[in-house]
Amino acid sequence: MKARLFLSLVILALWTGGIVYRLVQLQIRDHEHYSQRAEGQHHRKVELLAPRGTIFDTRGRELAVSVEVDSVWVDPSRVEDTAAMASQLAAVLKVDRQALARSMDGAREFAWVARLLDPPQAAAVRDLRLPGVSYLKESKRYYPMRQVASQVVGFAGVDNRGLEGIEGAYNNLVAGKAARRGVLRDARRGTVLLPSLSFRDPQPGSDLYLTIDVWIQYLLEKELSAAVQRTEAKSGTALILDPTSGAILAMASVPTFDPNHFGEYGRDQWRNRAVTDSLEPGSTFKMVTAAAALEANLVDPTDVFDCERGSIVVKGRRIHDHHSFDQLTFREVIAKSSNVGAIKVGLLAGESALYEQIRKFGFGRLTGVDLPGESAGLLQPVERWHKRAVAYISFGQGLSVTAVQLASAFAAVANGGQLYRPYVVQAVSRAGVRQPVEGKPEIVGRAVSASTARTLERLLEAVVEEGTGRKAAIDGYRVAGKTGTAQKAAASGGYAQGRYVASFVGFAPARRPRLVGLVALDEPNPKRGYHGGDVAAPVFAAIVGPALLYLGVPPEREPMEVWPGQRDPSEQPVLTAASPRGQRPTDAETSQELLASTGHGEGSLPDFTGLTARQAVVRTATLGLRADLHGRGLVSRQVPSPGSAVETAEGRVELWLAGDSGR
Repeated sequence: MKARLFLSLVILALWTGGIVYRLVQLQIRDHEHYSQRAEGQHHRKVELLAPRGTIFDTRGRELAVSVEVDSVWVDPSRVEDTAAMASQLAAVLKVDRQALARSMDGAREFAWVARLLDPPQAAAVRDLRLPGVSYLKESKRYYPMRQVASQVVGFAGVDNRGLEGIEGAYNNLVAGKAARRGVLRDARRGTVLLPSLSFRDPQPGSDLYLTIDVWIQYLLEKELSAAVQRTEAKSGTALILDPTSGAILAMASVPTFDPNHFGEYGRDQWRNRAVTDSLEPGSTFKMVTAAAALEANLVDPTDVFDCERGSIVVKGRRIHDHHSFDQLTFREVIAKSSNVGAIKVGLLAGESALYEQIRKFGFGRLTGVDLPGESAGLLQPVERWHKRAVAYISFGQGLSVTAVQLASAFAAVANGGQLYRPYVVQAVSRAGVRQPVEGKPEIVGRAVSASTARTLERLLEAVVEEGTGRKAAIDGYRVAGKTGTAQKAAASGGYAQGRYVASFVGFAPARRPRLVGLVALDEPNPKRGYHGGDVAAPVFAAIVGPALLYLGVPPEREPMEVWPGQRDPSEQPVLTAASPRGQRPTDAETSQELLASTGHGEGSLPDFTGLTARQAVVRTATLGLRADLHGRGLVSRQVPSPGSAVETAEGRVELWLAGDSGR
């Protein structure tokens, strides 16, 4: 009996000791662990979307804002028939009933029904008065301008993450930090949301200020859309930028989309073609060819090229021109867009100089524009150029570029030779303090010398004044630019018949450039016109003309200038790819020669009466003066009068031509 009693006491002591040990373990050693587990059974943490920063245009107009809307969730533990509830909710929300039922069945006390509902949808759900359904306030993205600048701004998805455009590229700045809220489970397994359970408030994202101007953007989209419809083109791309900074004022592709309902559109409509798509530049690239020859001091605007009546044989292959030209000055080669003339200029420059000039303009590499999906285009290394590459590249075949690259290259000509990095975001506002983005604007290199840029400017003016770009002319302003009509490559190789990209790139005012514009129409119906000068140039004028007035740029009233010492083209030597540039008299020699022919001494104004406008402009230019021309025909009157001191002209001479005897 004693042994049994002792054994019982030992067992009791061990049992009591085990209980005490377990209590010490639960209440003291592992207290924190089990407390957290218990709290976890009573609380659930829910992340709520934070307001994204507002995106403004350059004048502070809202392009993207965040608004507070309802998100709906359900506690499945309080739902007797999840299938029936899923059917009711799916009918109102237009979602998949089975997927919603599975979501509710797979959760214990919390399941999202739908997030970021529009007010009418939220009201419809409330009207159902379903048990276990609750609401949380979240931030939803809204785009008040709808389609305007949609491909630049982009959009944010249902998780509040930027997916395209600026929304995607600057998501880390704009997104902010989500809030966290606690959901409390009561004794009846019900759930409540109390403000006291919130332990992290949302942190709104930073605001962005773009270079985009909504008014210019709207004008560009309106005119581009009308052109695509009028020409029955497959698509269209256009952009406007400031040549003195690289700031993009407007950029769009057609067809476009409404970011408020982005899911209803295809990815092609989301795409910003000016940045993502590359194309053969066609004759717009003759500007680059001209730059290469001018930088090497191989040509002068008055040099004459034999364009061989519309075709040329290069390395055993005949290449045709778009027109049968005979002899053209270099200026006319660009103005009339002669392929044969451009080939001869390119061959004169040589492949190394041409390739180097292409690279200086930024082709073959990313521009660095702050938009997603940028393409670098296609430019083969010079070592891999085939034997006829120089000929084809000289008039814009055999390489591809993006619209933003091409516009940036023309901007370099417009601003005197500096290549700027294009950009869209100009300032970031944090906590209400607006700060310009560091490093913008940014010069990334020199494309051409200032003197070459000036000569190119005048060559491009001639394109609009008397060449293929006449329809780009804008009343009151001088326009410089280049047309392009590029035949598209065929999938099977070579070029496809009847498929073109018609384009125009230019800037205005030509002498004080404020805007650079590009318009490209992809595959316009040939029956509606397909040459860049016919279908793209008028769109440029329709956009840039009103934009200049909107920006307060005063109209120009300056007459056309020519190069000092310019002579009649028939007197110039005809250049071939192999011939060196001929020696020409200096400006001083030419000036003395012309002054002597007038019968007046040095320092006196000659008599311009009886001269053609061209002759008169040449002679005034040799004196360092600018001629203001009125009317047409031969000079009939001038102010100051012949024999007056040059100083009295104060830099200008007024010339009235026959048929216009006064102001």
